[in-house]
Amino acid sequence: MTHDPYGTEPGNRREWGQEPPAPPATWSPYGYAAQPEDGRPTLGQDVDAPVLPPESRPRNGLRSRRLAATVVAASLVLGGAAGVGGAAIWTSTHDDVQSSPVLTQTGGSTAQTAATGSIEKVAQSVLPSVVMINVAGPSGEGSGSGIILSRDGKILTNNHVVALAGSSGELSVSFNDGSHASAKILGTDPLTDTAVIQAEGVDNLTPATLGHSSSLQVGQGVVAIGSPFGLDATVTSGIVSALNRPVNVGQVSQGNSTVYPAIQTDAAINPGNSGGPLVNLAGEVVGIDAAIQSATNGSTGGEPGSIGLGFAIPIDEVLPIVQQMIKGETPTHARLGIGVENAASGAGAQITDGAKISEVNNGSAAANAGLQTGDVITKIDDHLITSSDGLVAIIRSYRPGEKVTVTYDRGGDTHTVRVTLDSDATTQNS
Repeated sequence: MTHDPYGTEPGNRREWGQEPPAPPATWSPYGYAAQPEDGRPTLGQDVDAPVLPPESRPRNGLRSRRLAATVVAASLVLGGAAGVGGAAIWTSTHDDVQSSPVLTQTGGSTAQTAATGSIEKVAQSVLPSVVMINVAGPSGEGSGSGIILSRDGKILTNNHVVALAGSSGELSVSFNDGSHASAKILGTDPLTDTAVIQAEGVDNLTPATLGHSSSLQVGQGVVAIGSPFGLDATVTSGIVSALNRPVNVGQVSQGNSTVYPAIQTDAAINPGNSGGPLVNLAGEVVGIDAAIQSATNGSTGGEPGSIGLGFAIPIDEVLPIVQQMIKGETPTHARLGIGVENAASGAGAQITDGAKISEVNNGSAAANAGLQTGDVITKIDDHLITSSDGLVAIIRSYRPGEKVTVTYDRGGDTHTVRVTLDSDATTQNS
């Protein structure tokens, strides 16, 4: 008898019902060698990966590629160990099996054609137009994303992506086909958090198709593409959660803030997505991924990440500024020439939506229109104003010289006035 499924062969005899021998101790279903109970790593733990001290972790909102590479490498090693262990135990306990099953693949041998309007189709069309930007500067290294605007390598990104380079740092670009190029900054605009860089020595790139953010509707499907945590060419999808959401990402200079009327989305956006495109299901760029709301902060520690609250800069509002940077011009912005604060303030204050004027600059558009300190602006054209950030964001969506209708409250009465917006070409006050 050459095979005894009941374990009665000579040298292998055991009593009926006796448990079979345990497999060799060098294999476990988790892919690592069995260890004493008090030393066993948990499932999925990379036992060889180094733990970075807090002071070595990036603090600039961008993500170093080093950690991403470590995670990927560790995963490959762990997967290999599990495969070898599985093969070893099969061979040692099944020497007497005369044949193995032949596995066949019965699925289709050709790739399915992506349907128009599908996320798959969007990814296929947009990925060649998205790059990863690596930045090295005096204060550290990081990475972000960018959108190809021209065949000769003009690329749109966020100002906060390239700001790490400072005046002496270096930029390099990684393209979807695996090639690389050095890059230089053509222009930056901190007020809208946008920048344009030039990849050097390249040609025949695939420019992205620019759409209209003004055509977006809440609930509409969108796709975000970029390099979160250094993982280039990452595609995520979601919907437009809100429009014209005032997002204030901090002070820039002379009392001005980076505030814009953002597209809010639940598509996963993480550090490193910054500067990448938010596109509609026609594959058209409608926004520049720029910020997230995070559940972590500096006081709790931890790495910020997506909680389904991401924000993109609308392409319509910044396209004229992008054109100025490409031409080598200094970007300009519309201004009313006032200082504002939230209308409701202080304990027991009456709740009033709007932006209260705290200062009117002499000779400004607001002064020429008769606006006064204490007036509460409640609407610009058809846009409701509920806060000072909301007013700044809406004004930034216009261009110098455009006319707007301002609705405001004064002494309990509602008034409207037509205002021609100034330019900040000669002053930095908004």
